[in-house]
Amino acid sequence: MNQTTADRIPVDLRAQDPISQAGVASHLRTRPEVRLIDRDGTETAQVVLVVVDAVDDTVLRILRQIQRTSAARGVLVTTHIDEQQLMSAAECGFVGVVRRSEATPERLVQVIGAVARGEGHVPADLLGSLLEQVGKLQGEVLGPRGLNLTGLSAREVEVLRLVAEGYDTADIALKLSYSERTIKNVLHAVMARLNLRNRSHAVAYALRQGLI
Repeated sequence: MNQTTADRIPVDLRAQDPISQAGVASHLRTRPEVRLIDRDGTETAQVVLVVVDAVDDTVLRILRQIQRTSAARGVLVTTHIDEQQLMSAAECGFVGVVRRSEATPERLVQVIGAVARGEGHVPADLLGSLLEQVGKLQGEVLGPRGLNLTGLSAREVEVLRLVAEGYDTADIALKLSYSERTIKNVLHAVMARLNLRNRSHAVAYALRQGLI
C-alpha cells in the first residue's frame, strides 16, 4: 500500500558526525514509511533518531536536552551500550535502541514505527538485564519509599481504586481515615504530576498501568 507524504512518520535525524548523518539520511529518504524533516523548519517531528558511537556523558547531555525541548519520542542508534547506559537513555525518553551492527534501513524503519506507536525496542540480549535493573530499582529504591515504577505511592493507588469503585471524596476519607481535604490534595497531586485532566482520566490511567 502506497503511503502519502502526510502518512509518513516525521523524523528528526541527528548524528554525531556528518558522514553518519548523510549515510542514514540517504537510506531513510528512500523509505515510504518515514519523512525526514528540516529541523530549522516549522514541522514537528514525531520521532527523533540519534546516531552515536557510544553513550557517554556528552551524549546523555544531548539526549536530556532533546527531552527538554521536544515532545518527540526517541530512537537511539549506537555502536556500544550497556545495561546502565540503556537505563539512562530510557530515562531521557529514548525507548527505541538499535545497535549500529543491526541498523539496516528495514530495522530502523521498524523501530521508528514501533516507537511512534508508543511501543519500545531494545536489543534482545539486553532485555533480561534491563528487567533485572527495573526489579532492583523497585525493590531497593522505590519500594522502601512506598512508591512504584509509575511514581504513585500506595496511598495514591488506594485513593484511585476507591474513586474507580464509585466512592465520593467523603466516603474515601472515611474509609481511609483521612480528612476530605487530604483526599482532594492526593487527587490533585496525582493529576498535576501525571498531566491528567480529571478523576475519570486518573482512573483510566491507573487501569492502563494495571494498578487497580
